Amino acid sequence: MVVTKFNEVLPKATAKRLPQYYRIFKQFVADKVDRTNSQAIAAKLGVDSATVRRDFSLFGELGRRGYGYDTTALRDFFGNLLGDSAETNIALVGVGNLGRALINYRFHDRNKMRITQAYDVAGNPLVGTKTDDGIPIYNISDIQKNLADANIETAIISVQSDRAQEVADLLIAAGIKGILNFTPRRLQVPENITVQSVDLTSELQTLLFFMQDKKETENKL
Repeated sequence: MVVTKFNEVLPKATAKRLPQYYRIFKQFVADKVDRTNSQAIAAKLGVDSATVRRDFSLFGELGRRGYGYDTTALRDFFGNLLGDSAETNIALVGVGNLGRALINYRFHDRNKMRITQAYDVAGNPLVGTKTDDGIPIYNISDIQKNLADANIETAIISVQSDRAQEVADLLIAAGIKGILNFTPRRLQVPENITVQSVDLTSELQTLLFFMQDKKETENKL
């Protein structure tokens, strides 16, 4: 659990922005920008500069008055904070349309994360094969046996909602500690298990809401 310099739990809103800060500073370094300020960071993130300064203040003195922020130092700081200094192997359960898209997504080109195993039920014709990148697709009945000797603590669930809890239980029994859940099902897990849910329908509905809200605002002007 990440705590702030005030010995408090990091706010969820700030925690969700950490990967964005990391991506921004990696791009600054790639573009050979040596230092920056909160206004430039805020412009890339789509928030106000006060939010950036407030987030950064939770970790102590990340910048210097009159100088700004050292981009290389901040890239390394957020990389270490997010655990990007080590390889992260991931198991994927559910090799349907979304699952295949996730397998083909180049996590490793952007961060030190990669899907190394995939699982589905025996009826899926892909079970027993490998992807073009050599990722094996196993029968879900083999999940506990395969994960026992693998360096995998993270998994992605991309199955039908009514199977999500069953799959989560299997993963936890196999030693998984973190789950990225791509179903709208709210998972019941022990306190020592971390779950991050991505409900694509809700995200799209939120997008449409903000689009409509902008239209109504513009029409009033």
